Amino acid sequence: MTRRGWAALFAIPVLIFLAGCSQVSDKKDADTVDVRDTGGMEKKTEEMSSGILDIIALKKAKVTEPGPDTLRCSAYPEDAGVHRMHHPWSVYDVPFEDLSRGFERLRAELPRHGWKIVKDGPDGSPAKTPQIVANSTRDHFSADIRLLDQRKHPDKTSLIEVTVVSDCFRDKKRETGSSG
Repeated sequence: MTRRGWAALFAIPVLIFLAGCSQVSDKKDADTVDVRDTGGMEKKTEEMSSGILDIIALKKAKVTEPGPDTLRCSAYPEDAGVHRMHHPWSVYDVPFEDLSRGFERLRAELPRHGWKIVKDGPDGSPAKTPQIVANSTRDHFSADIRLLDQRKHPDKTSLIEVTVVSDCFRDKKRETGSSG
């Protein structure tokens, strides 16, 4: 084997080792994350979602039931206990024109209710679904809202799809060592 061949053989494991080390160091420091009560964050997430539902203002529409849950924040080490609240829900079972008016109300009213719209336009899907992404200016939440027009698909339902997420946090009970 040539000198160049041996050098390449030696360099490959070194590069793999260094790449693995850099991935570990790319994780954020969990100590910099706010400590909050998960129960309080769940309640606040419900309040934020409820405020968006109030703006949509479709009294005859149906709303999906599941409430908020926690998701691990992948930017932090797995064992750090850093997570966020995640609340996906939808408004449906009303004519598309009503959904469209509710979506337009969101454009007009979210900023008046403490949300800053950071994206308003088509999403990246082939359908170019209308999307609003907004951040709460006084709370630590974001919302991803989409208007799905399924009128060309009789087996599907048109709806407004909303996902409300909090910033990453560590649970107060975990930090104090108390049990539930």
